[in-house]
Amino acid sequence: MTAPIRVLVCDDQALIRTGFATIIDGQPDLEVVGECGDGRTAVDLAQRLRPDIVVMDVRMPVLDGIEATRLLAGAGVEHPVKVLVVTTFNLDEYVYEALRAGASGFLLKDAPPAQLLHGIRIVAAGAALLAPEVTRQLVGRYASRIRPAEAAPEHAALTPRELEVLRLIADGRSNSEIAATLVISQETVKTYVSRILTKLDLRDRVQAVVYAYRRGLVT
Repeated sequence: MTAPIRVLVCDDQALIRTGFATIIDGQPDLEVVGECGDGRTAVDLAQRLRPDIVVMDVRMPVLDGIEATRLLAGAGVEHPVKVLVVTTFNLDEYVYEALRAGASGFLLKDAPPAQLLHGIRIVAAGAALLAPEVTRQLVGRYASRIRPAEAAPEHAALTPRELEVLRLIADGRSNSEIAATLVISQETVKTYVSRILTKLDLRDRVQAVVYAYRRGLVT
């Protein structure tokens, strides 16, 4: 049998934390290995327990979820831990910062249990969880603030078609939507996405979205 996905739950609200843990532990392929209510403890537990994924709140005492995410999954971390951020609608700016800090995706706290479980499995498997409509709303809203004055040259390695795909990813398009827009197959889109991530040394689509906005590749 495959070992269960080991989850660390971090939220300063005990009711939410317990609810998440109960839902997660009720699945045969998931296991809660720890719980905590602040970011500092989250970092300490994650480094000690080495969970497969951390379900992380944004606003927590001692150390907030953004900084905790940066310490666990940010650039330069030797053994990064996958982080799934949970938040509410009025914290979307904090969520964007968390994605920049290294989170692999996020969910809203009022998401149904099935969506939480799906998100954990998706992120644990190495994929990103970033809904297209949320990409448009979240990243687009802060594009003018996060875009630097001058674009960095790394994307020069991309072909014109790869650059086109990257811009569509940043616009929040799914693979099927990109395929329809460019009149190509979804398998071809997946190939382009893989090449883009490899060439730019990015982990997933979340980082690709952040990259595109920070480099001024979308307007």
